[in-house]
Amino acid sequence: MAEGEISRVISIECVAAGRRVPLPVILSDVPAGFPSPADDYIEKNIDLNEWMIDNEIATYIVRVSGNSMNDEIHSGDRLIVDRSLEPRNRDVVIAILNGEMTVKRFVIRERRIFLVAENSHYSELEITGESELIIWGVVKHCIHTFRNG
Repeated sequence: MAEGEISRVISIECVAAGRRVPLPVILSDVPAGFPSPADDYIEKNIDLNEWMIDNEIATYIVRVSGNSMNDEIHSGDRLIVDRSLEPRNRDVVIAILNGEMTVKRFVIRERRIFLVAENSHYSELEITGESELIIWGVVKHCIHTFRNG
């Protein structure tokens, strides 16, 4: 990926009903600041499908390429996108702008609509009467891998 490449969707996968895998979860918070003693037990099991997907038939997983959203979303991340949601101010969305699919923050300011990158090297895009904008879906979750294998 070239330096300064805009964040784009490079693949879309439909969420298919399949095997449910309950995972153990510790219900106490883990502080990101100073360490504290952790609970010595697992409270219950959760299924990530139940936790991350509200509307199965409208949910897709998209893979991102580019760095325009690097403060939150990195190239190679996978996003859980719900197409049934209406975007709210400051939501991260999958947008089709003038025929190009992209990942941006949806911002409403003074009754004007903008698509805003999280990387300061990119200008915000104001949506004008000449722009063709389709909000394809609202990003609910980002899956960011820290380590493979």
